[in-house]
Amino acid sequence: MPSDRPDDAATTARRSAADDPAQAIARALLAGFDKHYALFRECARAAKRHFEAGHFLAIGHVARDRIDFYDRRVAETAERVRRDFAAVGLDGADAEALWARVKRHYVAMLAEHRQPECAETFFNTVSCKLLARDYFHNRAMFVRPAVATEYLDADLPAYRSYYPRERGLRAAVIDLILDFRLERRFADFRRDLANLLRAFRTRLPRPLRLDANFQIQVLSGLFFRNRSAYIVGRIVNGVSVVPFAVPIRHAPGGALYVDALLADPVDLALLFSANRAYFLVDMEVPSATVEFLRSILPDKTAAELYTIVGLQKHGKTLFFRDFLAHLRHSTDRFENAPGIRGLVMAVFTLPSYPYVFKIIKDRIAPSKDTDRAKVAQKYALVKHHDRAGRMTDILEYSDVMLPRARFAPGLVEELVDLAPSQVEEHGDWVRIRHVYIERRLKPLNLVLEGADALVREHAIAEYGQAIRDLAAVNIFAGDLLYKNFGQTRYGRVVFYDYDEIEYMTDCSFRKIPAPPPGFDDCSGEVWYRVGPKDVFPEEFATFLLTDPDVRDAFLRHHADLLEADWWRGVQQSIREHGAAEVLWYPERLRFAPPVEARRKQPVAREAPA
Repeated sequence: MPSDRPDDAATTARRSAADDPAQAIARALLAGFDKHYALFRECARAAKRHFEAGHFLAIGHVARDRIDFYDRRVAETAERVRRDFAAVGLDGADAEALWARVKRHYVAMLAEHRQPECAETFFNTVSCKLLARDYFHNRAMFVRPAVATEYLDADLPAYRSYYPRERGLRAAVIDLILDFRLERRFADFRRDLANLLRAFRTRLPRPLRLDANFQIQVLSGLFFRNRSAYIVGRIVNGVSVVPFAVPIRHAPGGALYVDALLADPVDLALLFSANRAYFLVDMEVPSATVEFLRSILPDKTAAELYTIVGLQKHGKTLFFRDFLAHLRHSTDRFENAPGIRGLVMAVFTLPSYPYVFKIIKDRIAPSKDTDRAKVAQKYALVKHHDRAGRMTDILEYSDVMLPRARFAPGLVEELVDLAPSQVEEHGDWVRIRHVYIERRLKPLNLVLEGADALVREHAIAEYGQAIRDLAAVNIFAGDLLYKNFGQTRYGRVVFYDYDEIEYMTDCSFRKIPAPPPGFDDCSGEVWYRVGPKDVFPEEFATFLLTDPDVRDAFLRHHADLLEADWWRGVQQSIREHGAAEVLWYPERLRFAPPVEARRKQPVAREAPA
């Protein structure tokens, strides 16, 4: 990979500073971004090499390290600008005029750039570290985008097109797989080909009339995550578009096989859910990749798609632009989020916008045995971990200004009382120093209240499966109360309260020992030692299964979660094989694997929803 250390771009910047400081600063900023994006692309290339070699732990390490690369480059670039251009008044009386000139030069440099939208975000991030908040407007920063990305593409197009009318569907499918030039052989390519052809033909409408534009379009880069690589594409026939994804996996012997054809809109939405780890994919022109993805995932915003392909900083930029636009076109007020009030976070929401805003309280309830730094560490852990589709993604912002008039009466005062170090009033504005933003879900305790038998059965089955999936990827949720889980629009249950999570392998799952002879069961005393990481699964029933109907549903699906042996078995599997990959697509969609792939693999499969 390219070096992650500062280069000598500062030397070039210093030489040109005397001629035109604004232009030199712009050049230094763009050099910082270009270095970041070169590292970003090399991560995807490294993922391909690791996938071919079967080094799945290395893929996880690359994905986690990549999350921090951006902040490193920002800090490095900001320090370079401070050091080399201090004499030109970066924060003086003429700073606004200087930075406006810097922006104009920067825009000119982006005319032929392949990642201009991400470079604009990088400019903003560095600027926020250098300028006072008074300059956070479009004259000095990119509050609005300045460079169009429509029809921007690379020398090698973002996607390849295959025309089955010319040589047949079989030849087209062979080409689209082999064009990825994977070094590993396939265990039984003819079998995979037959499975794919059968699945493709099943997805095409009958009777099939081929239009002149009949083609298969496939994104040029493979999407890597955990132990799988995905081909992502669409079948175009006239005005009909059928999106699809093809997972490629390793058999235990090391050869590859095609596992399924995913073409259902819900399956594809779950594949690209931000509740999972971000993809590693090589993109010279990310806007072209995102444009393609939006055509096959119409319910996903550009902000979500930039985030899921690993460009989460630009995803945050787009999210906040969308949020500000929504504020301008709505009139409702921020209010406390529905559900039971938390002991660690103050949570509020805007009813017309599907997200919640979470602020760490200054005074955390003593029963939680934590503090602000520990809570922040837990949220950072979740950001870097495989979320397995069972933990909500987190958008983290600093120094957010919200109009005071948009808060419900008494809410600002309540927030200031709960987190005075984080919430301040500034005239007509409320400043929040640090906030987490997550998609709003219906708390599971509210789902269960008054639920009929069918809804309750599904919710409890999903709840237990969420606990299992998290355990499979080495996460113990800690606080299993229903209020800490929510239901998504697809009926899936996910976890969203992270202050008590632990690695499974750090916990000690124990059985409650029998009481000593003559012990008084009514005394309320504990007769056994309890360590800080001890967990007694038998106790879950005491606080989770007080409702008889909920208890019956839980025991039908997940009785083993109340046994320490089940948890120890998961721990042993993690220690021997590493964390599992949780496959979300149903078993019925999977092709029969080659013989060598039928042996046990570290894979967890979700129960059908």
